[in-house]
Amino acid sequence: MSTRITLLAGGVGGARLAHGFALALPDGGSVGPDGGLTAVVNVGDDTERHGLLVSPDLDTVMYTLAGLNDETRGWGLTDETYTTLDQLARLGEDTWFTLGDRDLATHVVRTAALREGQPLSAVTTRLATALGVRARLLPVTDDRLRTLVDTPSGRVAFQEYFVRRHHADAVLGVELDGASAARPGPGVLDALASADLLVVAPSNPFLSVEPVLAVPGVRDAVLASRARRVAVSPIVGGQAIKGPAAQILETLGHEVSALGVARLYAGLVDVMVVDDVDAALAAPIRDLGLEVLVTDTIMGGPAGRERLARDLLALG
Repeated sequence: MSTRITLLAGGVGGARLAHGFALALPDGGSVGPDGGLTAVVNVGDDTERHGLLVSPDLDTVMYTLAGLNDETRGWGLTDETYTTLDQLARLGEDTWFTLGDRDLATHVVRTAALREGQPLSAVTTRLATALGVRARLLPVTDDRLRTLVDTPSGRVAFQEYFVRRHHADAVLGVELDGASAARPGPGVLDALASADLLVVAPSNPFLSVEPVLAVPGVRDAVLASRARRVAVSPIVGGQAIKGPAAQILETLGHEVSALGVARLYAGLVDVMVVDDVDAALAAPIRDLGLEVLVTDTIMGGPAGRERLARDLLALG
């Protein structure tokens, strides 16, 4: 039986689950009449560095699916070099945002194409195809959307908060600049409408998932979807697998647990997936009107990613 999967993704959690689906599906998740994988990816993290547009979430998903991602850091390319960054620093540039030599090539190609008038979605397809990615990658919008973070010292751009300040600030709020005027990218609404299984990745609900849902039409399309709608908790045993999701839940007044995440997604999805260590939370999550799948959600390597993807495919 064919299965069309649409994954709402951002960051390392989204990239790893996308990789799991690509491993579990025929032909690496290539989209066709027999199903396949479409990842709708956050662009709120995008930033401009050294005159180039950098799309960190798109690139992390793309590099992971291409088998090129640095697994130790979770982002960037493996076996990377930094000669250009060193020279930029010597010439007086601020190099707090690390860009490797081969990674820079991606941003050069992307920026040149955008300046020629090509949309981000078309450039993304071109880059992913060149790297051998078979699944379909869709930026949630071709329009400008930027995540801004409110901290005790003021509002800062996402990468300023996340990279330069090592996400150490308390997050008092999140502003999605440009979201209200953005339009869903080509293929996004169709991917949501035609999915058999619609999955919210174990990505940060505020910084990775909400910028996707905030694009007008996307949340409504998720709610209208006839697919099985599933969300995987990024919180395991009261802690985030990676990144600041736990801290943000706390500072924004939410319970730091899989139950706290389930409350955010209640009404949006049908099934909440939680880790084995959080099995005791299944009953209160069911009280929210959600089905619950309790399984091993840790995706430490390809085998773990594929196993979790197969567990989710069984739901569809």
